[in-house]
Amino acid sequence: MLAVARRILHNEEDARDAVQDAFLSAFRALGSFRAGSRLSTWLHRITVNASLMRIRRAASRPEEPIEDFLPSFLDDGHRASPGDAWGERADRLLERKEACEGVRRAIDRLPESYRLVLLARDIEGLSGSEVAEALGISTNAVKIRLHRARQALRELLDARVREVEP
Repeated sequence: MLAVARRILHNEEDARDAVQDAFLSAFRALGSFRAGSRLSTWLHRITVNASLMRIRRAASRPEEPIEDFLPSFLDDGHRASPGDAWGERADRLLERKEACEGVRRAIDRLPESYRLVLLARDIEGLSGSEVAEALGISTNAVKIRLHRARQALRELLDARVREVEP
């Protein structure tokens, strides 16, 4: 639970507080737990929601505009710099520990509202409606933010891959 909260909050104290909030929520909702369900899955979901609620309340860090990370397009709709296709070299690179850290840093660079949607959907596996409810936004906003976050992440990672290639 603490690892999940850390991944979302990026602050040890906030993560510990979120886990404490999650345990309190779990205790209060213990009567609604279905015996056929896995306790770990139920606690995981509660921890994600507690972490997202903490962020929603805090709104602590200023956001950079997502446009800074998105690809640029020509008037005809094609990408201005299409970039090279990621080949086997990128696959090997991403398997290494330092590459994984680079991906984490790239995700951390995303504006918080986009980073949270990306983490909740792609890392934590929440549905679009669950993310929308947890963040207090529409399902359509979740889809748009997820798409833009993935595009921006691709651009950030593409720049990193080009730096490493010989």
